[in-house]
Amino acid sequence: MHGATDAPGVDGSLTVLADPTRVRILRLIRDADGGRELVGRLAEALGVSQPTVSHHMRALLEEGIVRREPEGRRAWYSIEPEWVDRIDALLGAPAEPATPPDLDRISRDLAVRFRGVFSRETVAHYVADSYRLLASTGPAARLSSRTAAFTASRLDALARDRGADAATPEVLFVCVENAGRSQMAAAILHQLAGDRVTVRTAGSDPAAEVRGTVVAALDEIGVPLGGEFPKPLTDEAVKAADVVITMGCGDACPVFPGRRYLDWELDDPVGRPLAEVRGIRDDIETRVRRLLDELHIS
Repeated sequence: MHGATDAPGVDGSLTVLADPTRVRILRLIRDADGGRELVGRLAEALGVSQPTVSHHMRALLEEGIVRREPEGRRAWYSIEPEWVDRIDALLGAPAEPATPPDLDRISRDLAVRFRGVFSRETVAHYVADSYRLLASTGPAARLSSRTAAFTASRLDALARDRGADAATPEVLFVCVENAGRSQMAAAILHQLAGDRVTVRTAGSDPAAEVRGTVVAALDEIGVPLGGEFPKPLTDEAVKAADVVITMGCGDACPVFPGRRYLDWELDDPVGRPLAEVRGIRDDIETRVRRLLDELHIS
């Protein structure tokens, strides 16, 4: 068991943080008044039993991520100080509900970028819809900038579907949460092909953040994730793609004529230790290199 002053084990800590329930627990603790919470209140907020929360708390305690502070018959849990920055990096900075995204300004800026391609009304519509889709996935950091980036990606895809800039092949990777397999595939493809391929990702049921183990596994081989984040699956992304690659999302992906569809059977990295995520990553890299050969891009 790691003490509060011990350096946490990298593999073990990443494995613990790969569990989505534990990530939600940490978010609730961090955002609570005073930065601490009780097991009972966590269970109520999560809609699970107290024993379930206690099980997760033990795992977090063993890795030195949280601390337990008894107070009479109750015990408060808070994030260990040395873990605060890492947890913020995983969860994103705490949300500022008093400052909602300035959708009008985002729309004005993107209208300049897409001047002569889309009207201001069309841009504003996609900004509002992109914000709605991203906000529906739950609390997320940097929602304003993510709304702008997601809108720009959708408008780029829509322009391509209408015949603009169709010379560069486009690949869309789709999985369930857009937080693991599809992000790894897209990052590796972009690393290998650069601007010679347009790469997009989406999820049939997107998570709030990319898995920490996925970011770590990519970083090990020098592949940056950059500012990527989970995005909902939209029709325009599918219509713009030359190749649509699905990874465990079943029939959620719409089918349009003229696209090539592939289904890659890959293990889901959710909840797996870093050692196993490395194997999934290497399997994906082999498939991506084969795809590049098929696209005649070496």
